[in-house]
Amino acid sequence: MTSRSSPSTHEPRPRRVLVLGGTTEAAALEPLLDGHPRWQATVSLAGRTRKPAPSRLPRRSGGFGGADGLAAYLREHAIDALVDATHPFARQISANAAAATRQAGVPLARLTRPAWEAGPGDHWVRVPDLEAAARALPPLGRRVLLTTGRQHLEAFEAAPALDYVIRTIDPPEPPPALPRVTWLHTRGPFTVADERRLLDEHAIDVLVTKDSGGAATAAKLQAARERGIPVVMVERPPDAPGVPRLHTPQAVLDWLQDLPLTHGASGAST
Repeated sequence: MTSRSSPSTHEPRPRRVLVLGGTTEAAALEPLLDGHPRWQATVSLAGRTRKPAPSRLPRRSGGFGGADGLAAYLREHAIDALVDATHPFARQISANAAAATRQAGVPLARLTRPAWEAGPGDHWVRVPDLEAAARALPPLGRRVLLTTGRQHLEAFEAAPALDYVIRTIDPPEPPPALPRVTWLHTRGPFTVADERRLLDEHAIDVLVTKDSGGAATAAKLQAARERGIPVVMVERPPDAPGVPRLHTPQAVLDWLQDLPLTHGASGAST
């Protein structure tokens, strides 16, 4: 009598995706991954924002120890895909993500908002970094609104004669050594009316911002255009070559769905 083996009823494990988050784009992606039948997501936060928005997905916080540490994490946790949804100016973590996924053989995609484009009536001065922004300021105005975040503000110590209004979510540590600063610690989004009022109340005559893109923080650009205020625009660092750049959470979900069944740090088939 010949015995027959019964067909396997083993269900493959969900595929695992790590999302490097902390942005509105990452937050918009989370509901699409929450309870997804094929993908099990974990969100990693750098830990710089003191009170991150709540999430239903598992989270980890803090660094990985560079590209090698991130590659080790991808292998240890059998991660099948990595989504870099960090800020467009999170240069180091994005570089680490590209290097780590090459080491671990894990697919990588970049979820990032489209860059801003100047329109009629805009007076933008594009610069490559904050140091260049500080050098560009003196001929443009005296009362400066800085909305570049709380890191590396010491670059503006090169232009100490100006009056600064610096808006950040959390206080910088340490603050820049500038003699005349008004601090605004607040979280957006801000309306165009909010931004008009801010420009008027502080008699702002030049705005410095990073090309973060997206609609959430674009109101200040419209307000500056209406007031005829020049904008010093810090350009984005370039993305790693060969990494897909996606602009919507649904595009990320489509990218995940199209990935091969066997790959990456786990080598698992699903």
